[in-house]
Amino acid sequence: MDFDANLPQHLERHLAAFLTEAGADIRAGEPAFGSGVDALTRFVLGGGKRLRPTFAWWAWRGAGGDPGGPDTEGVLRAVASLELVQACALIHDDLIDSSDSRRGRPTVHVSHAREHRAHGWLGAPETFGMAAAVLLGDLALAWADDMFAGAPLPPATLAAAHPAWRAMRTEVLAGQYLDVRTQAVGDTTPEAALRVCRLKTAAYTVQRPLHLGAALAGADEARIAALHEFGSDLGVAFQLRDDLLGVFGDPSVTGKPAGDDLREGKRTLLVALGLQMAEDPEQRKLIADAIGADLAQDEVDTVRRTLTEVGAVDAVEVQITALTSTALTALERAHLAEPAAARLAGLAETATQRVF
Repeated sequence: MDFDANLPQHLERHLAAFLTEAGADIRAGEPAFGSGVDALTRFVLGGGKRLRPTFAWWAWRGAGGDPGGPDTEGVLRAVASLELVQACALIHDDLIDSSDSRRGRPTVHVSHAREHRAHGWLGAPETFGMAAAVLLGDLALAWADDMFAGAPLPPATLAAAHPAWRAMRTEVLAGQYLDVRTQAVGDTTPEAALRVCRLKTAAYTVQRPLHLGAALAGADEARIAALHEFGSDLGVAFQLRDDLLGVFGDPSVTGKPAGDDLREGKRTLLVALGLQMAEDPEQRKLIADAIGADLAQDEVDTVRRTLTEVGAVDAVEVQITALTSTALTALERAHLAEPAAARLAGLAETATQRVF
């Protein structure tokens, strides 16, 4: 069985099996919760790039993991559990940002509000939607722990990966908090934007999954340190690309309305550099006023042109290129076995390429 070539299918297999298994008892004991379990299952299995488990898998392979050995299924289950952490983060993030769509479909809080409204239930539909999203996001995080801890691996192998798992859970929530706080205090400096990038995205999207996968293979500290550096720089570059897509992206590709990051008030590096580089007070005011505003499409187009004219877009592209370069240099120092080294280099290109 070629696990490397068919990794996405194997990840889906483990996720589907676990979600069925995890939901069975609560469905039997409380059938009314079945709709919530269904909603979370649809969300998890309904799309996504599976980047986090993919990074973890290739770190495991590169650090000596043998896909023909007895630990393979256990490793697949362990790394697939990262998708449940991702589900928690996305469900809560959409609620915090008041996003209407995700992957081209209504977000969890919006779909539950619509269900409430359609049935004429008591109370405010929006309140029900918010509560459902909080609870289902929490369920995803709880199940992530269960899925990881239940991976059929030797206790010592799981124990070696626990520091990465624990750190990742804390960092993703700390990054989310920092993001919310940065927006609340109105900090639009490039430094603040980069701090959020490193903690909210780089740590749990690339850095800790790499750490986790390498630890499952018994990697030494030097190799893990090199992967940390690779993951940190690549993770920031990935987020900067995502920031560009949040303003310039095609909704059919991103699954979110064009300019949604502006409407949500995100203090991204793109916006921070736009404010810093705009010499014309009118241009600076236009960018500042767009943060968190309910923009029509023509207004989004005007902000796009302004960010391009002041040089912010090119400046972010320069950062992406530089960070990708330093990341790949760090990857070389990790001395990973093939084909993992080449696959991770390819993932770096895929994660940071321009797709507008």
